[in-house]
Amino acid sequence: MDYKARYITEDIKLSSYEDKFFKSDIMFDHHMLVWFLSGETKIVQADATYFFKKGDIFLIPRNQLATIINYPKDGQPHKTVVMHLSVDLLRDYYASRNVKSNPLKSPKIYSFSNHPLLESCLASLMPYFDMKDIPKDIASIKITEAISILRTLNSEIDQVLANFEEPGKINLVDYMEKNFMFNLPMEKFGYLTGRSLTTFKRDFKKAFSTTPQRWLTQKRLELAHYQLTEKKKKPLDVCYEVGFENLSHFSFAFKKQFGLAPSQLSGNS
Repeated sequence: MDYKARYITEDIKLSSYEDKFFKSDIMFDHHMLVWFLSGETKIVQADATYFFKKGDIFLIPRNQLATIINYPKDGQPHKTVVMHLSVDLLRDYYASRNVKSNPLKSPKIYSFSNHPLLESCLASLMPYFDMKDIPKDIASIKITEAISILRTLNSEIDQVLANFEEPGKINLVDYMEKNFMFNLPMEKFGYLTGRSLTTFKRDFKKAFSTTPQRWLTQKRLELAHYQLTEKKKKPLDVCYEVGFENLSHFSFAFKKQFGLAPSQLSGNS
């Protein structure tokens, strides 16, 4: 993967992927505001799929699971400006503001495509990526500006940005049945269900009578079988959307489970 990044600070970067595509399963530790300069992105969550392209601006709330697939487009690399809205920064921002947050149970991805205020704010960052000596406070000024614009555009956004709670202990079975297609470390699944790794493994064994890895592989293969036979999707698309990291591993595991290669079952290559 030919990846390049330039930073103003660790919270603001210009990101570029030159290869055919880049795929990753991610849990976002910070809210992320993203502005597309070129390329396309497909974001797959448990209950929704999003597509973003050149000119689009969107906000991904923290602690959300997603499969991110980045593509070049029209001979141009996948290039974005990314601004992290960290908990510490947001605490400082809201400390002087009387805002009562009623946290949303499942915050969505917010789209602000082609909005002139946000686009102007993010476009003003571009010259700084080529500078060596950047004023120390420029990043905080720009992030504060972006937050203020977001609050103006969407009255619901405070319920997302001003929510500083960490995940509490939730129903393990319901959560895993909904999110098994995301290929994350067990520590992350534990955190998102309000458990230590040890407690997560113990509760998982009690709930499913098997190990997390065996259960996850089985669930992903079952979903892949459904996507191939009922939805007629291509094996490559299915491979990444159900939680496998590469096509060869997916094909091997699928054939071992069902006796046929994914391409034989679907008729697609």
